[in-house]
Amino acid sequence: MLTRRNFLLKAGLATPLLFGGYAFGVEPRRLLATQYQPAPRQWRGGPTLRIAVLADIHAINPWMTPAHIEQIALTTNALKPDIVLLAGDYEAGMGRFGVGSFVPMSECARALSVLRAPLGVHAVLGNHDIGWHDGDNVRRAFKAHGIQVMENAALRLTKDGRPFWLLGLGDGNYGLDDLPGTLAKIGDDAPAILLAHEPDIFVDVPDRIALTVCGHTHGGQVVLPGVGVLHVPSRFGKRFAYGHVIEEDRHLIVSGGLGMTGLPVRFGVPPEIVLITLKPFAI
Repeated sequence: MLTRRNFLLKAGLATPLLFGGYAFGVEPRRLLATQYQPAPRQWRGGPTLRIAVLADIHAINPWMTPAHIEQIALTTNALKPDIVLLAGDYEAGMGRFGVGSFVPMSECARALSVLRAPLGVHAVLGNHDIGWHDGDNVRRAFKAHGIQVMENAALRLTKDGRPFWLLGLGDGNYGLDDLPGTLAKIGDDAPAILLAHEPDIFVDVPDRIALTVCGHTHGGQVVLPGVGVLHVPSRFGKRFAYGHVIEEDRHLIVSGGLGMTGLPVRFGVPPEIVLITLKPFAI
């Protein structure tokens, strides 16, 4: 006979198993398209721009395989972005602890090479990329497949006759970012977007920048009901953990990312493609 006590006992034992099964086997394979439509004051005069953001791929078998990465790329193409931004961390960290097996960056880059956007595919490096071979294997692989890696670089682009600047920073975790030097490369008063891996840089981003786009945090990777985010790799705690942050009329969007680090689990933060429709400021 199933008594109330026995039911609660069995439910209590089953809950961790259900949580573990979902966190290990279900949520990491989900894929959402999370959309934002900011209209920053600093984007006055800029074009309406559809920006797809892929962050924290962390390529590793059997979770983030080349085939899965390619499917993510094809799904991104179906969103018809004007430009694709890759926000760093293509290498995985779990393999160092004997979890899974590494995916060569040549295979990761080949899978990402199916990405298509009129204004191109542009990438920055993350701390995991620099931590493995100083990022050189990512640089070589991406160059071979036509993906531009931006490290403290500025690129002037045009859509619908309206120019804008795309800035890409070096990795901040290893002190390779040069925000003042990158800003100095802006050659006119066209609006600007900043792509960086770590969102901590946002505290130093000037009002000149219309939108800062980052990854790195995984949105916390595990967010428990009633508890919230367990850990955010940021010196500012949960301040820049996830989503659209507005501070002093400056805009930041932090992707929850696609892959995993530490342990192969995600809970409460499904993998996501971020689609930003950046709109001209309307008075």
